Amino acid sequence: MIAAANSPSYPVTTGTPALRDAIKKWSIDNLGIKGDFDVIPTIGSKELVAWLPTLLQAKHVLYPEIAYPTYLVGAIMGGATHESVGIDASKWPPADLAWVNTPSNPTGRVHSRSELQAVVDYSRRHKTIIASDECYISFPAGSSKPISIFEVADGDNTNLLAVHSLSKRSNLAGYRAAFVVGDSALIARILEVRKHAGMMVPLPVQKAMTAALADEVHVQEQAERYRARRAVLQSAIESQGFRVDETEAGLYLWVTRGESDWDSVRWFVQFGILVTPGHFYGEAGNRHVRIALTATDEQIETAARRISESKVNK
Repeated sequence: MIAAANSPSYPVTTGTPALRDAIKKWSIDNLGIKGDFDVIPTIGSKELVAWLPTLLQAKHVLYPEIAYPTYLVGAIMGGATHESVGIDASKWPPADLAWVNTPSNPTGRVHSRSELQAVVDYSRRHKTIIASDECYISFPAGSSKPISIFEVADGDNTNLLAVHSLSKRSNLAGYRAAFVVGDSALIARILEVRKHAGMMVPLPVQKAMTAALADEVHVQEQAERYRARRAVLQSAIESQGFRVDETEAGLYLWVTRGESDWDSVRWFVQFGILVTPGHFYGEAGNRHVRIALTATDEQIETAARRISESKVNK
């Protein structure tokens, strides 16, 4: 990125040939994608999530009942009707666009192969576009890696998209580096609008993405850091009567003590620890809080010590 800093010309919206090749190779190696597909870099994953209903002119959008708020905000921005749904896709109503999030933010829940197959079957049945947000796929809590929706697509990627982010995978959050992979016809539609809307990833960032996608060592090292932080923090939290639910992957703990999320927030604040109330992600989360593992190892250890030594309102 530093070497490419002198980049005064407009970058290519579709991505440099080198970046496109790197994304395609990474997708084949890590997502199990087969058949015809295309890719496009995005200015981080949040802008894509927010603008996708508009880019695709979706009229009815589905999103998980406990979910990253931008799925809903994107539907509202696009003027679409919107509806939250459970995990079981066989019970979903017809829609133009449906979001899947595995591993989930905030819960860390990972879709099983059969659950993803039900999503693909739903898409085939209703001709619904599926956007699978898989930004946390590189960070399993254990040894079993979450799978992409493309592992069950069997080479037919019609109406399927997956969103991936180097913010998480490579700690590039401040540089806005992400991409979408999937149905070539959908990628072409997205590209056509993005060209005119000026949604271009700066060339230095494209160069950095190309390098980062070619290396898995730093990703494995970071995954191990998150596992270690999770173990330290989870032990301390459970010692105070909290339960950690799901949290099979990702960067967060999804925690409850059977009380209002605001009561839990207040409990943690006593020790200088800020957690997110679960209802921020939907009313179904109002008895949980989300705890991030993105602080430094030293900060995580300090927080765990404060919690473990607590005698307040245990």
